[in-house]
Amino acid sequence: MTPTETSYLVGLIGTGVRPSLTPAMHMTEGRALGLDYVYRPIDLTAAGVSPDRIGDVLSWARTLGFDAVNVTHPCKQIVMDHLDDVEEVAATLGAVNTVLFTDDGDIGYNTDTTGFAHGFTEGLPDADLADVVLVGAGGAGTAVADALLRLGAAHLTVVDLDVDRAGALAHDLATRHPLLRIDAAAFDKLPALLPESTGVVHATPTGMSEHPGIAFDASLLRRDLWVADIVYRPLDTPLLQAARAAGAATLDGGHMAVYQAVDAFALITGLRPDADRMTRHFRQLVANPS
Repeated sequence: MTPTETSYLVGLIGTGVRPSLTPAMHMTEGRALGLDYVYRPIDLTAAGVSPDRIGDVLSWARTLGFDAVNVTHPCKQIVMDHLDDVEEVAATLGAVNTVLFTDDGDIGYNTDTTGFAHGFTEGLPDADLADVVLVGAGGAGTAVADALLRLGAAHLTVVDLDVDRAGALAHDLATRHPLLRIDAAAFDKLPALLPESTGVVHATPTGMSEHPGIAFDASLLRRDLWVADIVYRPLDTPLLQAARAAGAATLDGGHMAVYQAVDAFALITGLRPDADRMTRHFRQLVANPS
């Protein structure tokens, strides 16, 4: 099936994906655009299928008539070995979250990084990117780091509890962006880093409903330090509450969550969805979980 047709079958592959809000976002926007758009979670845990069989799952999906799939934890990296082609940004990141089944084969993309970039531009359009700290060097942090550098961050410091992981990400970023200043630091260096920074992005699970709390000392927040959080359940995390109390400009995780779906929908259908409408729907879903 080629983009801009009227009927689509899409899936979300990963472990524990049944509670995801992505299917509802896609299907509601599809209906708004007059499409017959069906989006179903393919929960590997529920199906008893090991993630390392992602190649088989892709083959099954294509055979069963799926037009595309989103891919999430823990398959974003391992899926790359089973694709016919990978778009440049996704190849650079080493992670794919969207796969299109095309006449030319299975093609991989990454809309996590483009989603963060679009959401950041919308939510913090005047943010000073001179000196940014990224807290968290996992898969989400990797996507965010790439987006920050594309957006124009002049100095990026990657911080993680696993210093080796922070160092590995910083080294990879520096290799790809040799003209920019990119460093790694241990978590206990945040009290020295944040007072000199213009902004901080939090990209760890801390603050999620299952992992309550704040990843670092809230006393480090200040009025002239913008704060972005990628956590979106809840949208108003303790970190963002503390940042607002300090007078800081903030960006919640809903922006990235919506725009990764916006970008994936556009890739799948060839149509640009209404981002404002998807944002309103997403925030309704978060506020009123079923």
